[in-house]
Amino acid sequence: MRRRVYLGVDIGSSSSKGVLVQPDGRILRSAERQHVVSRPLPGHVEMDGELWWREFVELATELTAPGDADVAAVGVSGMGPCVLLTDADGTPLRPAILYGVDSRASAQIDAINAELGANAIFERTGSMLSSQAVGPKLAWVRENEPDVYARARWLFMPSSWLAYRLTGEYVLDYHSASQCTPLFDTAAARWLRPWADRIAPGLELPPLRWPGEQAGVTSRAIAGISAGVPVIAGTIDAWSEAVSVDAQNPGDLMLMYGTTMFLINTLRQQVTTPSMWATLGVFEGTRNLAGGMATSGAITSWVRDLTGGADYATLLAEAEAIEPGARGLLVLPYFAGERTPIFDPHARGVIAGLTLSHTRADLYRAVLEATAFGVRHNIEALRSAGAGIDRVVAVGGGTQGTLWTQIVSDVAGAAQIIPTVTIGASYGAAFLAAQLVDDVSMTAWNPPAGIREPRPSVAAFYDELYDLYLQLYPASRDVVHALGRFRVHIGQP
Repeated sequence: MRRRVYLGVDIGSSSSKGVLVQPDGRILRSAERQHVVSRPLPGHVEMDGELWWREFVELATELTAPGDADVAAVGVSGMGPCVLLTDADGTPLRPAILYGVDSRASAQIDAINAELGANAIFERTGSMLSSQAVGPKLAWVRENEPDVYARARWLFMPSSWLAYRLTGEYVLDYHSASQCTPLFDTAAARWLRPWADRIAPGLELPPLRWPGEQAGVTSRAIAGISAGVPVIAGTIDAWSEAVSVDAQNPGDLMLMYGTTMFLINTLRQQVTTPSMWATLGVFEGTRNLAGGMATSGAITSWVRDLTGGADYATLLAEAEAIEPGARGLLVLPYFAGERTPIFDPHARGVIAGLTLSHTRADLYRAVLEATAFGVRHNIEALRSAGAGIDRVVAVGGGTQGTLWTQIVSDVAGAAQIIPTVTIGASYGAAFLAAQLVDDVSMTAWNPPAGIREPRPSVAAFYDELYDLYLQLYPASRDVVHALGRFRVHIGQP
């Protein structure tokens, strides 16, 4: 007997993931493809857009190969905001420039701020220009690769690129558009044509849809999906991830434990602060105030590889045996610069307090604590801006096991709901697709499995350590900025 299912595929920075989900929310099958980003120059982080499509086809083919399921709707999501430029025939002209981890456009940020006014940009878009912004990256291509830009007509992100390849429709979701700073008026929820024409002349901006709205239907049978199957517009992975754990309701804060750490607070009304990003939500009528750390899980991978490649279960067990404070180690997690709330692409990681007696376990615990301090820093920025946080929900690969989430709860002083399903954005994309064709509820699909409560016994200690964490960045900033200039001078990535 063939089953009715929904396909969800997410394109991430380190892998692409796909799921087939049944109408009751149970996952029938899942699959994954690992990949790596390209770093051709210091500050440049790219990926081949054709890889996104190739991995979608591979995942969908693998998931549907048993022939026991009929895909009723397709959901897509992906990292972002990204810049994939194509010609008028939809052919990519260069590798996609990735989100805030790519910091190449510092000069263009300065130039656009000077031309349009930093305050005016903030007032119209809800966000300050940063390495996350799309506009400066488009300006970088126009200035540095004029032959490429002269042929550019369309702008895609991973989700809109998959939707286009499946349906032939050129669309973008409202949320992703609201991260195309300064090309989009967030308060008015529309493209800012005068600014777009100045920064990216000749580029045809896509029509807009809400993430769960239909972009089109599959134009042909492909990878086990029949022709005529509806496909959603999709959205950026962190927002799809929030959907996957039912954390897109006003007052919710989602913490995404992944290669980077992302925070999304959902609001009914727009709230802005220069230290965070104000965006449209996934669902019409909602707004978000969001933050993102440039690295989190990426640093745990770095420690693993640096210290012999032990599996994560071993590293977590070793770190759990270490007392809070990692025997006097304190880490700044700015290994790839930092996004919110400091917006410093030239920040770098710092490991303070090292002695010859420190071990791999100490370093691993210190890294977990560093990400927790970064989360607290972002939460304090959200609350200072007037955001309301009633409920915190955790999601992502880092929620497996208890240590990391417990450390974050202890440091931030916030309980975290741990959902039953933590597979992430691909599951959220499948849910948004299911809503096109069936009456489904994420509360029923993915109920809470537990809660991670902060421990009062360590609160005062972590408060003291957090104060030192806040002091460490300004104390080391000038030195690491100077070291970064040396690194660029000798051509290191």
